[in-house]
Amino acid sequence: MTAGSTTRETRDSASEIKFLLTPDTAARLRERARSLLAPDPHAGPGTDEYITTTVYFDTADYAVYGRRGSYRRAKYRIRRYERNPTVFLERKLRTSDMVTKRRTAVWLADLPRLFAPSSTAQWAGDWFHERLRLRQMEAVCQVSYVRTARVGVTACGPIRLTIDSQLYGLPVEVPDFAWVPGAMALTDACIAEMKFRGAMPVVFKQLVEEFALVSEPISKYRLGIQAARPGIVAAMAAQTAAITEQQQLERLVGVALARRMEDA
Repeated sequence: MTAGSTTRETRDSASEIKFLLTPDTAARLRERARSLLAPDPHAGPGTDEYITTTVYFDTADYAVYGRRGSYRRAKYRIRRYERNPTVFLERKLRTSDMVTKRRTAVWLADLPRLFAPSSTAQWAGDWFHERLRLRQMEAVCQVSYVRTARVGVTACGPIRLTIDSQLYGLPVEVPDFAWVPGAMALTDACIAEMKFRGAMPVVFKQLVEEFALVSEPISKYRLGIQAARPGIVAAMAAQTAAITEQQQLERLVGVALARRMEDA
């Protein structure tokens, strides 16, 4: 994609299944996948690996991390590959069986436009700027990793396997993709993901069985927040615990009142 271009993708009956792997298992899975699937053409000639860096956005009270309301289903992020001067503004919306992605390529040098008090209609990133403003979101963390990507095609459409390793993150307030000292390792493990439509493809079933893979709900954004902003995570956990305790107390009071009424 060239700067200024936009793509929209809607995948119904879409599955995105993730697996947490040891580095050894990830290395063996990577080599096996290379014998079964083609390299991602976006990785560049002669390779299937590239560095991906993503800046994630959230509200001041971390509604995305807290999975509250409509913020539970939609993610806003900016993604950069290697040291490319072009970055991608993305909104990913997921429902129970559908994934919708809107993606616009813009120049990295144009990202300061996101801080303008009003959107600039002449800019391809105007829609992203407007969504951030209306949803009151700002950059909160940056996550970087090395990705291996292999692809294939089935009767239901394209399939994709990615294996992410060397995951690092840091807190950010500005999406300038500057890498500063202090980046934290998010996990010693690797994350594999299988994307497909309809039933799981035979090649993925083969890999799941061969490597005894067990799917897990994993979010690189949540890993990034947990490492980069532990104070926020602790505060939200305490708030959730307090709400749970209050709900339990109210339930006990309700039971006690019901028993008194029965005895009266």
